[in-house]
Amino acid sequence: MEAIRTFSQIYDLLGSLDNRKRIAVVCPDDACTRSAVADALAKGLADFLLVSTPEALSTLPDEILCHGSERVMKREALSPDSAAALAVEAVRSGEADILMKGLINTDNFLRAILNKEHGLLPKGNVLTHLSVAQLPGYHKLLFFGDVAVIPYPTLEQRVAMLKYNIATCRKFGISCPKVALIHFTEKVNEKFPNSVDYVALEEMASRGEFGSVEMGGPMDVKTACDRHSAEVKGIESPVCGNADLLMFPNIESGNTFYKTVTLFGGADIAGMLQGALCPVILTSRSDTTLSKLSSMAFACLSVL
Repeated sequence: MEAIRTFSQIYDLLGSLDNRKRIAVVCPDDACTRSAVADALAKGLADFLLVSTPEALSTLPDEILCHGSERVMKREALSPDSAAALAVEAVRSGEADILMKGLINTDNFLRAILNKEHGLLPKGNVLTHLSVAQLPGYHKLLFFGDVAVIPYPTLEQRVAMLKYNIATCRKFGISCPKVALIHFTEKVNEKFPNSVDYVALEEMASRGEFGSVEMGGPMDVKTACDRHSAEVKGIESPVCGNADLLMFPNIESGNTFYKTVTLFGGADIAGMLQGALCPVILTSRSDTTLSKLSSMAFACLSVL
């Protein structure tokens, strides 16, 4: 499979398939989520299970309902909490392949996922967030995390995150992902535990514990994505200027990067939670229709 480099290529691939994935959307009651659902249906990207109150479901637009009950299933719930529980159960039973947050509080949504008896997170798994961006001026899609869930990852969490993230990169046809371990300098310093963790991760990569990968770091974002910067600094790594995946040291740096490239860099971005029994699309209230649509496509491709 040739590497996928744009969101348009993801849409084309998903639209050509007969075995569409089904996304269970909890409380698809806001305009952007509904528009994204309508667009995904029109492009043939996915089918849907929409779970909400009877009042909300009664106002679904024709752009969604026109696709028929086979592609658009509905399930009534008494409240957002019960809607989340019903959607999680649909995933557990195999009725849906992906879970998505609509107009429901994030804490309530996550509570259903993390429920120890009926939730979606297997014991011992790490819940983490992975984003992918199409950036003007960069020659391919750029994956990065964690921007939303784990504040200060431990070494064990970083290992789990990398395994999830690298597996997703391979779904995009990247047979040997180039992983940049991000820091503000190229020096390892015990004052910054993440830089020490990076040494351990590179040793694991050299032993083949992540499969076929190229890993480099510590390095800054510019070195990871701009070959000239690496040459000026005298850094030799196959990752430099060609990174597929950026691992940020903490949620503060990752989230700042996410917001900056979105607001000032003109990036199209998709994201999802990994580590659960299925991909989980955790959208923000400020996410656009395009971002929600791209996140749907991202999640669908990750489970093909």
